[in-house]
Amino acid sequence: MGDPHGVGIVGLGVISRAYLDTLANHPAVRIAALADLDASRAAAAAAMIPGAEAVSVERLLAHPDVQTVLNLTIPAAHADLSLAAIDAGKSVYVEKPLAVTFPDGRSIIERAAAAGVRVGCAPDTVLGTGTQTARAAIDGGLIGRPLSASAVMVTAGHERWHPHPDFYYAPGGGPLLDMGPYYISALIHLLGPVRAVSGAASRLRAERVIGSGPRVGERIPVGVDTHVTGVLEHVSGALSTITTSFDGVATTAAPIEVQGETGTLAVPDPNYFDGVVRLFALGGTEWRALEPRAGYAEASRGIGLIDLVRADGERPPRASGDVALHVLETMTSLLQSAAEGRRIELTTVVQRPAPVALTPVEAWKVLEPR
Repeated sequence: MGDPHGVGIVGLGVISRAYLDTLANHPAVRIAALADLDASRAAAAAAMIPGAEAVSVERLLAHPDVQTVLNLTIPAAHADLSLAAIDAGKSVYVEKPLAVTFPDGRSIIERAAAAGVRVGCAPDTVLGTGTQTARAAIDGGLIGRPLSASAVMVTAGHERWHPHPDFYYAPGGGPLLDMGPYYISALIHLLGPVRAVSGAASRLRAERVIGSGPRVGERIPVGVDTHVTGVLEHVSGALSTITTSFDGVATTAAPIEVQGETGTLAVPDPNYFDGVVRLFALGGTEWRALEPRAGYAEASRGIGLIDLVRADGERPPRASGDVALHVLETMTSLLQSAAEGRRIELTTVVQRPAPVALTPVEAWKVLEPR
């Protein structure tokens, strides 16, 4: 498959560990350089990866062995670093969301196109066996024509476990921009792109209390809506409802359900790569699990970057910047709709990404009741 693709990583925070586990020994890529505002974190990571250098951000962007910059900075820095990498002639792969604002996200895509470099973006969890098995079931006709879907994420807030949760409650944070990319990306894979949205949102607490780490007990201000709900109108005609909340404790709702004319699918949490897909068929009496038959098996974060490298310009990457921009516009339009009290039509148009190892419907196996 030729020489490994050179990658430089900027941002060695909590999420970087998952990416390093995937990329450090993968034959398709070579981590050439790492950078972080805390130089000791970059040095510690580089010491574990043969041939990797701990460098400044400026040096990484100019590094001759770096072809793609993996941008793992905080959301507020996504746009500035991605644009700097593009201006340096590098492709970029960005942790979600693509940017904090839709204009910034659009600038990334447009400048990359002008420069002839590629953009990829998390989440890549939707390329795992959970979402892809559900997609294959839908495309294979197991529920007939899909009519509607629901997506639900309810948690008491990330301040309970994250030692530095400030950015979750600053502009660019909140449950929708933080967790919405997983659910909306999955809905796009399952039902196709979105044409319009209607939203509502609330912010009922002015501050949060850090629950772990060196700042435990410290109060931080809340500057964003912490409960966001809305309706997505898909181009196909299907309607999805979405709820993302940092205000609840728990929910019994499935992370995603898709209702069709002849059946309903319960789809596993799109924050993970795997999970059981369950089918309740019209005329049936119980939910039944579907055997995983599609998607990257046993995948972890970073597989979207591998998919981008393997695409090699011959097909669009599945975790593409175009999809991420569509997701970003969907989310920011939901927030705008909530603020203005009106339905908003989207301006971006995107195709459903190519499926991963889709299996013909006649090969499906129904497992034990679940």
